Amino acid sequence: EPVAAPHRFRSRLLLNVAAGMVIILAAELIGMAGYAGFEGMNAIDAFVNAAMIMSGMGPITPLNTDAGKIFAGLYAIFCGLLIFAIAGLVLAPVFHRVLHRFHVEDGGK
Repeated sequence: EPVAAPHRFRSRLLLNVAAGMVIILAAELIGMAGYAGFEGMNAIDAFVNAAMIMSGMGPITPLNTDAGKIFAGLYAIFCGLLIFAIAGLVLAPVFHRVLHRFHVEDGGK
């Protein structure tokens, strides 16, 4: 089959970016719930700590409970792996288009 039209490629790429954003939002909400539940943080403190862990910077507020420390460690591992999964999701249409273009130029062999 021929390579998809540019507008179809853009729509696929935007769909994957939107899916990645939804996953990031869900992961942020999980982090906020964990910090609120285990450390008793308010919504703003939970948000900034979850966002900092997700970005790889580390928590802002000192963690006081063992449960909070375990949660933060597991959440950091989860977010570290999530970054690669989202990058793969967002870049999948680009890689597919490049590989498809090579296959089409090769005559489908």
